[in-house]
Amino acid sequence: MAIIGILVSALAAMRVYEQELSIDHIALARAVDTHANLVQERLSERELLTRVAVGLFRSPSFNMTSALQPLRASIYAFKTDFVVASWIVRAPRTALAQVQAELSSAGVASPVLRSFDGGPLATAALPDPVSVVMDVEPQDNETRIFVGRVMDEHAVVGPMLQRAIQENKPVSSDPLPLLRPGGPIGIVLAAPVHADAGAGVAGFLTISYRLAPLMLANDEMSAFAVALRDPRDATKNLSIGSNGHVEAVPLTLDADNPPLLRVVSFGARDWTLIYYAKVNAAVRAQDMALVVAGIGAALTSILCGLFGYVSYNNVRLSREVQTRIDFERRLTAVIDELNHRVKNILAVIQSIVTRTLRHGADIDIARELLIGRIHAMSHVVTLLSESQWQGVSLRGLLESRAIPHAERIVVNGPDLVVSARAAQSLSLLFFELASHADEGLSLVGKHPHIAAQWSVIGEGTEAMFHFRWEEFNTSAATRRADSEFGIVLLDRVAPEALGGVAKRYFTDVSYVYELSAPMVTVVDENEKDRTERIRAPLRTG
Repeated sequence: MAIIGILVSALAAMRVYEQELSIDHIALARAVDTHANLVQERLSERELLTRVAVGLFRSPSFNMTSALQPLRASIYAFKTDFVVASWIVRAPRTALAQVQAELSSAGVASPVLRSFDGGPLATAALPDPVSVVMDVEPQDNETRIFVGRVMDEHAVVGPMLQRAIQENKPVSSDPLPLLRPGGPIGIVLAAPVHADAGAGVAGFLTISYRLAPLMLANDEMSAFAVALRDPRDATKNLSIGSNGHVEAVPLTLDADNPPLLRVVSFGARDWTLIYYAKVNAAVRAQDMALVVAGIGAALTSILCGLFGYVSYNNVRLSREVQTRIDFERRLTAVIDELNHRVKNILAVIQSIVTRTLRHGADIDIARELLIGRIHAMSHVVTLLSESQWQGVSLRGLLESRAIPHAERIVVNGPDLVVSARAAQSLSLLFFELASHADEGLSLVGKHPHIAAQWSVIGEGTEAMFHFRWEEFNTSAATRRADSEFGIVLLDRVAPEALGGVAKRYFTDVSYVYELSAPMVTVVDENEKDRTERIRAPLRTG
């Protein structure tokens, strides 16, 4: 029942996901088409204005500084929010003096012909004919400075004028700052003007528009954001930034939420509009599908709950019986493990007592050694109990409460947590070494200095544990001889318990004991896993 309910819910969620995604895509495409059509209509109106204005030109007004006077009413009647319109005459180089005189007679503030940037004009490099700005609209302090400038060498306007001559129709420029460097980004539309039918181009009517209201204007409540692919750099977009100005930003493509592209025509060229959806339709459809799936899962859960309640009453008793059986098995395993560990400890203690109180041993020395060895065993059992038999820190086996003369021992080695079995052997080993350290004066009149250090060499299963005990200022003559039990423990019992080898010897100034064993026996992971399974809580379900 649950599987059927889940399958039905999944199918319904998939269907809702597909429908919501399709609806969102259709709605977005319609909104984008509507916006693109409005942009195209806006662009077409501006081209029509340019064509109408060109048709109103009459000879001989072409060279006049008031050539735009008959057009002013037409330009403002369209309400196209242009930035500046200008009349640019194509004058032969031989007529430049006449053009400059006309500018002077018209009362232009700067009648001297200048470069497009306002600098001195390089007459020798001028083409023939020369494109000179003669009139502008509107006329204010920001636009009058363009009158008298030669535009042929302008990086954007110059090529645009040449293309207008070649194609003989209105053409648009690349996006460029208008009025001044750093000004608003816009586009200039230039239309060629002929003096007479069949004659050459006498000049150009140019009208510039801000790019933002021309192509990028958009309602804040719309479902998309619009950008224009920069014709100067295909890897960038032109979009309206947070400050309201047009900015060039890197082109972004999202595979999960791809943009829509629309192409509009303006000035004899195509412009690509890029529409980015503000809301990821796939995410929205996924959220709706999850809601439907959740409702289906809830209904399925209710039905399965009713069925499960009846089934639970039937299986509850069997679970309780199985839990009791598992608990008894766990308890048996714990008791067996405890018996095993107690037997090991008793066997070690029995061996300690037997070998310490051997026949003929001095009773006082034997009693002292027996108490110390049993105390060392008690200490390691305490440490194991505190760690719940998960191992003992190797440094903890060298504490003062575990072995004698601990304050004279310098310990050096990495932090290791040895297994319970290794801890018992090492605890007796350390006690045996420390208890036989010289308690009297050495050859140089000082207590021996003791150094205990260990290291791990290699990695993985090949890693080896190396332990070195060295008593300085000690010789065979000054050190108390090892007992029979100590010799057996040092040479055979401890190394065999750890699966390693040991050796002891005297140097010129010290007594040395070395032990090497595989790390897999010193740190027994199998023993830890077994203890962890016993400590794990009993599952009741």
